Amino acid sequence: MSSDERLQNPLNDALVEAVLLLKNKEECYRFFEDIATVAEIKALAQRLEVAKMLQKNETYTAITEVTGASTATISRVKRCLNFGADGYQLILRRLKEQSEKIGASEGES
Repeated sequence: MSSDERLQNPLNDALVEAVLLLKNKEECYRFFEDIATVAEIKALAQRLEVAKMLQKNETYTAITEVTGASTATISRVKRCLNFGADGYQLILRRLKEQSEKIGASEGES
């Protein structure tokens, strides 16, 4: 599924292009610290953790206990996981691949 055309405009394109220019974790932290509030960053991180837990079939109760997310937030993330633009699916797959790659390289040591 493709991204929502309502999101695609010159301002959002510029933001996405800026994020793609970040080269490492430190640069990401510096950029996001300047562009968003701590609460906004925490909310995004919380949603990603909710998505990870939903993918592992964790219960809403467990997700709320671990993340502090409301059931409304959990439901919204679940809807995006199932019917969204596949952004969560994409990043969760890549995170899993990265984790497996790191695990494999540590096993070689």
